[in-house]
Amino acid sequence: MAQLKKVQISNQHWKKVKSEALVVGVFKGGGLSPVGKDVNSGFNGVIKSAIKNGDFKGKSNETLMFYTGGSSSRILLVGLGKKKEFDLEKLRQAGGTAAKVLQGKDKTSASAEIPGMDSLNFSAADTTKAFVEGAILGSYKFLDYKTDDENNTVLKSLTIVGGGSRSGLHQGKIVGESVCLARDLAAHPSNVATPSRLASEARKIARAGGMTCKVMNRDQFTKLGMGAFASVAQGADEPPKFILLEYRGGKKGDKPFAFVGKGITFDTGGISIKPSSKMDEMKYDMCGAAAVLGIMKAVAGLKPNRNIVAAIAATENMPGGRASKPGDIVKAYNGKTIEILNTDAEGRLVLADALAYVSKHHDPKYMVNFATLTGAVIVALGHIASGVMGTDKKLVQSILKAGETSGERVWELPLWDDYCDDVKSKIADVKNLGASGQAGTIAGGAFLKAFAGETPWAHLDIAGTAWWDKDRPYIPPGPSGVAVRLSLELLNILR
Repeated sequence: MAQLKKVQISNQHWKKVKSEALVVGVFKGGGLSPVGKDVNSGFNGVIKSAIKNGDFKGKSNETLMFYTGGSSSRILLVGLGKKKEFDLEKLRQAGGTAAKVLQGKDKTSASAEIPGMDSLNFSAADTTKAFVEGAILGSYKFLDYKTDDENNTVLKSLTIVGGGSRSGLHQGKIVGESVCLARDLAAHPSNVATPSRLASEARKIARAGGMTCKVMNRDQFTKLGMGAFASVAQGADEPPKFILLEYRGGKKGDKPFAFVGKGITFDTGGISIKPSSKMDEMKYDMCGAAAVLGIMKAVAGLKPNRNIVAAIAATENMPGGRASKPGDIVKAYNGKTIEILNTDAEGRLVLADALAYVSKHHDPKYMVNFATLTGAVIVALGHIASGVMGTDKKLVQSILKAGETSGERVWELPLWDDYCDDVKSKIADVKNLGASGQAGTIAGGAFLKAFAGETPWAHLDIAGTAWWDKDRPYIPPGPSGVAVRLSLELLNILR
């Protein structure tokens, strides 16, 4: 969860703010902010000396902590890189780096300037938001199942000095906590983060945000005609759920923006069973659903003047006696028939019904889905960017822009008719595999296109970005909570 709970702005001089450490940003070459200059002169040029002696160069996310003589406080220098290359993402990284280093040194409280705030062509609200986001996300630790206190020190409070925006702080705190919710849901084991648990979280978000929440059980969504979703769920004893959230912050009659998430809470592959090695990671196959819940938690706090719909198709994919078999044919909610050639290509099946349902009943202005859909996207893009494809150029371009602003980068893949031909079945309308060994990620998008209807739609394959074992400035190893911040930026861009 978000460990940094208390974030505030103080108008007091930094020397009068009680904390265990003061964070100061330094550009490569020694460029200092007003607070940094004051600290340097107040402690006999210690920062400049560290730079001159080669102990600190100011490279991005480089750190150096030193003691201030008789004071109980420490000074933590955080490198900001080259001044001309500094932006909101570098600022976000600086906040995350500071929080991680402070926790690593057993500090529970800190004060900080917003590094480089006077050097960015952004508002005080934007810079404060970015830094607070980074600090909260950098403080993240998943400790729910730890029974000892070893290495469990967390940064509990942060006081911003030398300027800042209270509205930006408010926004950054809400966004950071919402991403941490998405991380938590993904980090829980599958015996905890069940479809029922996701439904419970949705109801909690709805109560907090004045939303409506509807949860359909197996019998209900099967009776409605969601044959693709039902086919995946029928091998599992764990009750599946179709979850709908509606937020009405816009004008009556305005078309909503729709977010749809894949919620496979554990994926064995079904009858087309996966190898046992690393199967434990398949608890992360609901990261699309986790992102949607994180988005709606942020919406509950930020209260944008938009109408928003969220849908999650949640189930386990198990090889039970009633499970779907390769070669089965099922009918989706929009009436299209699907030939199931591989039960491990199940995410697109549950999304097919979710997309068709939302498109028909809510007529969205735009619809975006998130899914850990294919391992092929990792081959194409690694863990650096998510893949995106869609039917609406404006929507896709806006997603790319939102990715750059949020630091959650996205790369567009083509969705030409040739690829759509690859998912046509000889004995049904479509099949859940494309051409063998080719364009696997695009084949997933081509399949989903058949169920988006006429709604302007985009598909984000987040299999490479939803979790990773690398430690990054504000993303620890494990689930990242990707797509929450991107989606909130997208709502700001698209009107």
